[in-house]
Amino acid sequence: MTKTPMPEQDPNVRNKNFKEVTLGYTAEMAINEAQRCMQCKKPKCVEGCPVNIRIPEFIAKVAEGDFAAAYEIITSTNALPALSGRVCPQETQCESKCVRGVKGEPVAIGRLERFVADWYRENVNAMPEKVPSNGIKVAVVGSGPSGLTCASELAKKGYEVSIFEALHTAGGVLVYGIPEFRLPKAIVANEVEKLKAQGVTVMTDMVIGKVLSIDELFEELGFKAVFVGSGAGLPMFMHIPGEALKGVCSANEYLTRINLMKAYKEEYDTPILHSKAAAIIGGGNVAMDAARCAKRMGAEKVYIVYRRGEAEMPARLEEQHHAKEEGIEFMTLTNPVEILGGEDGRVNGMKCIKMELGEPDESGRRRPVAIPGSEYVLDVDTVIMSIGTSPNPLIRTTTAGLEANKRGCLIVNEDTMQTTKDGVYAGGDAVTGAATVILAMGAGKKAAASIDEYIKAKA
Repeated sequence: MTKTPMPEQDPNVRNKNFKEVTLGYTAEMAINEAQRCMQCKKPKCVEGCPVNIRIPEFIAKVAEGDFAAAYEIITSTNALPALSGRVCPQETQCESKCVRGVKGEPVAIGRLERFVADWYRENVNAMPEKVPSNGIKVAVVGSGPSGLTCASELAKKGYEVSIFEALHTAGGVLVYGIPEFRLPKAIVANEVEKLKAQGVTVMTDMVIGKVLSIDELFEELGFKAVFVGSGAGLPMFMHIPGEALKGVCSANEYLTRINLMKAYKEEYDTPILHSKAAAIIGGGNVAMDAARCAKRMGAEKVYIVYRRGEAEMPARLEEQHHAKEEGIEFMTLTNPVEILGGEDGRVNGMKCIKMELGEPDESGRRRPVAIPGSEYVLDVDTVIMSIGTSPNPLIRTTTAGLEANKRGCLIVNEDTMQTTKDGVYAGGDAVTGAATVILAMGAGKKAAASIDEYIKAKA
């Protein structure tokens, strides 16, 4: 009735290193878990997957011990199984639909997907063959999950795809946002190499909107369509007193310095905050990542400060569980009102106020209300803001005809992912705001099919 347990590092060991927390199934564990699948005639788990992985089919092959066949089945619909198997919120998607979960725990679909991808990489790792080119060029802006998926799908159809990545390493949020202990960089790099084997050109340090505009991609470089998967990398702040003090930063910046600038490696002299006591403001997955990184970077005390209750936290339960195990303290129903500074201009405490939940707001969640007279000071020297992000306005403000909503997200036709500009498609966080990796992958896949139809219709 329960899932085969996942082996993982001891919490008091792993909170001092950046090695992967969960160690993955052995072949015996994977087969044992796969045999729990009931092979439903009408599998609802597939309906719950944004990229429609053929779940019962691949699990049946795992149960037989035919892991190579399982990998072929997964990758027929999902270009990045090693990634989605690790960071996809299966508990609210495919696994939430599993019949096994009615009276017990659902089948560990995500763990099995990760096992298959890891087994293939470690035992086969064959690079895909390049499909003969049709001579038509398509540009992909951004190399995050939506961009990588879109590029892979188009390359399979014979298009000459070029990815333009603003940072110096391909992978987008997969490399700058998700810590090594949740998603090792080598796994992302291996997926990028597979794309290159498919014939995709990957260009880094290419800030579209600065180095080149969308219009120049069409008019001067001859691209017939453009997919924008530039993410949502613009952090939000609370606009409370003290946010300009030394020791205050966004979770985006903090995680980028650790992940992309390799602060987690001792041999790198990365400029980064080394805290004794850090407060991370927010309750999402990014807040959990920042808190767990702060602990690994040497902070003695790390607090998650969240204005609602624990039940309202948007972070995955698994991430909350791992954070608590690692010694992160949760301060719920608490909201910062001022960041205090010392004479040196550095953070020297944070004034907070206790909250209680009132009536539901427009999102349906109960609105947090401050309790008068409940202010107190939390002793911290670092404050990391993780209260949300929005898309960088650079692309939409340098491209005529590209419209966005009031949150700065590109407006698209949800059926085709086409933007308000002819030939330009978009997906992932650039459209939805900060969301999940698997939803971004689903958007990239849908956009690739639409781009193919668009180009063929114009021919």
